[in-house]
Order: sequence, then C-alpha cells, then structure tokens
Amino acid sequence: MSFFNGLYLKCYLIYVRVKQDRIKEILEKISNVSIAVYGDFCLDAYWLMDPDGSEVSVETGIQAEAVEKHLYSPGGAGNIVANLAALRPAAIKVIGVVGNDIHGRELFSQLQALGADTSSLIIQNEDFDTYTYTKKIYGEKEYPRIDFGLKNRRSKNTDAELLKHIQTALENDDALIFNQQVTGSITNKGFIEETNKLFDRFSHKIVVLDSRHFNASFRNVYRKVNEIEIAVLNGLDVNPQDYISIPDVKKYGTRVYEQYEKPVFVTCGARGMVCIDASGTSEIPGIQLLKKLDTVGAGDTTISALTLCLAAGIPSAESAAFANLAAAVTVQKLLTTGTASGEEIIELSKDVDYNYQPELAVDLRRANYLPDSEIELCDSDVVLKTGNIKHALFDHDGTISTLRQGWETIMESVMIESILGDHYETADHRLYQQVRKQVLGYIDMSTGIQTILQMEALVGMVDEFNFVPKKEILDKFGYKKLYNDALMEVVSKRLEKLESGQLNIDDFTLKGSLDFLKAMKKEGVKLYLASGTDKQDVIYESERLGYAGLFNGCIYGSENDIKKYSKKMIINRIIKENDLKGNELVVFGDGPVEIRECIKSGGIAIGVASDEVRRFGLNEEKRTRLIKSGAGIIISDFSQTGKLLDLLFNK
Repeated sequence: MSFFNGLYLKCYLIYVRVKQDRIKEILEKISNVSIAVYGDFCLDAYWLMDPDGSEVSVETGIQAEAVEKHLYSPGGAGNIVANLAALRPAAIKVIGVVGNDIHGRELFSQLQALGADTSSLIIQNEDFDTYTYTKKIYGEKEYPRIDFGLKNRRSKNTDAELLKHIQTALENDDALIFNQQVTGSITNKGFIEETNKLFDRFSHKIVVLDSRHFNASFRNVYRKVNEIEIAVLNGLDVNPQDYISIPDVKKYGTRVYEQYEKPVFVTCGARGMVCIDASGTSEIPGIQLLKKLDTVGAGDTTISALTLCLAAGIPSAESAAFANLAAAVTVQKLLTTGTASGEEIIELSKDVDYNYQPELAVDLRRANYLPDSEIELCDSDVVLKTGNIKHALFDHDGTISTLRQGWETIMESVMIESILGDHYETADHRLYQQVRKQVLGYIDMSTGIQTILQMEALVGMVDEFNFVPKKEILDKFGYKKLYNDALMEVVSKRLEKLESGQLNIDDFTLKGSLDFLKAMKKEGVKLYLASGTDKQDVIYESERLGYAGLFNGCIYGSENDIKKYSKKMIINRIIKENDLKGNELVVFGDGPVEIRECIKSGGIAIGVASDEVRRFGLNEEKRTRLIKSGAGIIISDFSQTGKLLDLLFNK
C-alpha cells in the first residue's frame, strides 16, 4: 500500500518479553550460578505494640510501653540475599559489615537461614552498630522509626578486609552485586579507588552496581539505575518526582553506556525497563496489574534476578525481561518486603498483561495517522498483518452500542456506597476521595471483564476498608444485583424511548457502526459479538437495536461462571475451531481486556476510543488505556468505513 511510507515506520517498536518455556530454561541455568553480594546489610525490625501498654515506672513515674510481638527480617543488601535465595542459585556469598551487637547476631542468623555463606561478613567491634530500622506499630498506624547505625564509621582495617573478600569473589564467583544504600556507609574515599582497581583488573567479570550515592564513582560495572538516576548521571538537576520520558531515558542511557562501555539497565516503574548494551537499545514493557501494589523492595528483586540471569549467560535484554517479571511478582505482596520464586514467576508468565507505549498513550501529539484520516496507527507493524482477515470479534457496550453509556458512573456509585456502608453520608472529604480514587482506578483497569469479576473485586475492597461488619458483606452475586438493578433502570428508560419512537437506533449506536458491520459481512468475514454483560441481556439489546442477525458467528456474554466464559476463552476458541493464523482475526473493542487478549493471540487489535455521549469523536482517556493495552490501530468511531476497510483488506 502506497501510503505506508517511512513516516509510519518511526512508531515501530521492538519489545522484549520472555515466555514460559524459556523461563524454565533460565531457572535451570540459574541453579548453577555462584554469586556474591557486597552491600549495606541491615536488619528490619517490626515492634507490634500492645495498646494496653505496660506499668508506670516506679523509678520515673512514666508510663511504659509494651511490645506484644517483635519480628525481624534482613533489609538493605540482606533483602537482595533473600531475593537471590528465592531463585535457588548454587551459592550465595555475603560481603559486608555488622556490629558486635544483638542485631548483628540476629542478622547473621537470618542470612544463614537463607543458605548464604556469611564467612565474609565482618564484625567491627568499635564505632559500628548494625544498621537496624525499627518500626513501632500500633494497630495499623506506624510511629516514627528508630534507627541504629547512623554514626557508623568503617575502619581502614575493615575496608582492607572487605577488599580482600571482594577480590576473592571476583576470582571465584560468577557475578558480584555491589549494592550501596545507606548514607555515609562508605566513609573512606580510598575504598572506592581500591575497589575500582579490582574492577579494572577483573573487567571481564560481571559486576552489577546499584548505588544511591556513588553511581558515577565506579568503573567497569554494569549499572542498574532508575529514570531519575540516569538523568543525574547525565548532569541534570532533577527531583525524585520529576517525569523522565522513555525517549529521554534511552538517550541518557546510551550516553552512559558510551561513557563506561558496560550494559546499562534503567527501571521506569510501571513503564517497564530500558536496556542498553553492545547490541543496541531494548525496551521491556511494564506489566499491568489489577491488584493493589506495594513497590517496596522491587528494586532488590530486579537486581537479584537480573544479575543471576547475566551470570547464567542470558543476554542483557532477556535478563531484564526476566527481572521485570520477578519484580511484578514482588509488588503484589502487600505489607512485606517480598521475594519472587521461580514458580511464582512461571505462574505470572502464563497470563501476563503488558503496558505498551506509555509515552504515546498519554500524549496525543505523538499520534501518527493514516493519510487524510483520523485512523491512528499506533504500531506500523500492524500493516504487515492486514489483508487476510477472515473473522472479526466485536465488543458490545461502547464499541457498537451506547445503551449502557454511563455504566462506569453507576458502578462507581454502587462500589463507593458498598465500601463505606453506614459511613457513606458521614465520611469526610478525604476519606471519600481515598475510596473513590481506588474505585475509579479499578474500574479503569478492569473495563471489559465480566461484571461478576468486578463484583468479586468489590467484595475484597469492602473487606479491606473494613467499614462494613464482616457478617454484612454481600457476596459477588449480591453486589452484582445491586449494580444491575441500578444500571437496568437507566437502560429500560432508554429502550422505552426507542420503542415509543422518541429516539431511534442511531441514537444508541456508534456512528457508522451498522454500515461497517454490513460491509465486513459483505467482505466474507464471519462476525462475533462478545460482552462482559450477561448473555441474555446482550442478545436482547442487540436484537432491539436491529443488528443481532449480522453476527453469523455467535453472540457471547457472561454466564456468571468464569470457568465457562471469558473473552480470552472466546478468542482462543475462534482461533482453534477455525484453525486461524493470528492475522486472520481482528478484534474491535473499547476496553483493555479484549485488546490484551487479541495481542496475546497474535491477532489485529483495533481500539475503539469512543465518546459514548456524542456517539462520535475521540475519547482521550479510552485512547490512553487502549494503547497501553496494545492496540495497533485506534479509531474513535466507524464514520471512515471506506478507509478502514482499505486498510484491513489492503485495497
């Protein structure tokens, strides 16, 4: 096609992912790796306080506090060891310093319990307390932390011993993680230069640096940094909250790679990772997760998994993709500094949803359009797939029908009232907005899945916020009835206006949608309709709007049983029953679910970023989430049927 010129190739992307079978191979290779960790080994202490307190001191007259339960776990570089241990390498050696104190002895015990070799963990008897971070917790409230070791000064003798252990690790182990987190943990400047001499001498070895304060001070190391740190390494004056675009991350990362000539890995939170090495620049997409997340410790998981892969001989970009999966496991573990096991990574990889093209998704100025049209080409690779379409699956609400326009607002109201219960009328503004933010975030992420699954999530949110007594919490079917009753009241009124002639079919369908369906059928394409709405409602509403007969494939809807119906199951069934290649199926939808599942199957995903109120024109919020879900093409409606057909059938 003549209009697919070089202008559109600039949006072509190469994303690096790792599949389930390959993960198993990587884990097998990791089992043979011997790894060492130098760093600031800390102890995290959790004191769960007794609200009843203790006695009043006879000596001072001051009310004493009481600890009901106390827990301890390795922190800092110790958490890296925990993450390494979860992936079961052949050996783990720790290189660091603790004080001659009860915290140091506990840390020794914890590290040994993880299977680590602690023979290179030095005890400094003077001027050094084991770094310990004690959190006092009353119920769910955390009080100011109590820190130990802030005035530590490592002796020159300690540094000399550390350097000997680092050299031994470079001689004998497959890789070394060099982790520095605590302010002032390196107190003798000569230590850095002596370490650099070792890194120069063993420049062929894998040393991965993760340093909060000395990123620019080391040579001959692989660097694991975040987007702010890579900007700082380029001399920029930035704040931790600043936004660094992915193109800028790639630019800054390339400069650092060219300066040090060692691979650079830049973590970008939900946007994924960027890897720069001798083979070029690779982008690892972020992972979309529908759960509440806790990002504490994600960096430790990343550097652990990354370094093990590198030591096992896995290419840099693939190592980063594996580490990305591992971190996605960890962030789903709440109120703990979690780890990711091989089994958990494999389980996640079975059905992972990626966050595609985050920069394009949030910036309409970056859009590329089919000439003389409003059809956006998000990934020009999609044009290589067109021309062979035989089957087409359409989402219903928001893609063809607007009968249920406003369902999000109704669901928002039902969810907020259900969560707050009797506190709904009296909740202050801050609490109300806190609940509303979580509800809106979930609705946005879950658009397109079955309503029963959304109500299942609501049960969890009601329980989590704990305003409703446990015995009064409804099950998912009870909450679904509340939502359906509220929604169907609106839908019924609209259907009454349709029946009475006050409104017509065009008032409840997206512009051009019926003509497009007819044109697709004329092209010999088999049409399917699939919705997260109950099946009987989908059939009834499509019949009332006059297009049910166009779907000669089938009309699908929720059956209140996730084992019997999901859009993933339908897409896979269509492909299997018709022995399709991926590019023989096109999926149209305004929700992330159908777009994600289409991408996984290798099909052509067309996002319908519809304005359901006007029934034509672009909804920018929908565009954002559809591109992030992987849509290769974005349309706002079906008004440009001719150009869209030319694109799909290579006319």
